[in-house]
Amino acid sequence: MLDTNVLVSSFFGGHPRRVIDIWKTGEVTLCLSKPIIDEYVEVLRRLGLQDERELEEVLGLFARGFHTVFTANTPELSVVEKDPDDNKFIECAVALDAGYVVSGDSHLLAVQRYMSIKIISPKDFLTEYAGLGR
Repeated sequence: MLDTNVLVSSFFGGHPRRVIDIWKTGEVTLCLSKPIIDEYVEVLRRLGLQDERELEEVLGLFARGFHTVFTANTPELSVVEKDPDDNKFIECAVALDAGYVVSGDSHLLAVQRYMSIKIISPKDFLTEYAGLGR
């Protein structure tokens, strides 16, 4: 599960790009819901990213279900008090039994854990991922 901040930051390299690269290899599966995809598309288009080809590639991967699972039914949760719009990421993670929400958003990161779901930065995710022997 990736929040919008990580997806957008991945276009500029660094840890977020490495997380996306791991997803593209199929080593991890991305969890999605309609509200998450809608936000991804809205934010990426609003930002007018320079690399339109890469944007279309990522959106095409979502459309084809490339290493993704999708839920149409998510629970309604109130976990992220300071930014309730971010609840959609935890709701999707709960619905699809995800292990992680990878986030660069301070409101989500402040939650740290919900049920068995860890909410961590891209850097911390990469450290944990490497520790799993991957």
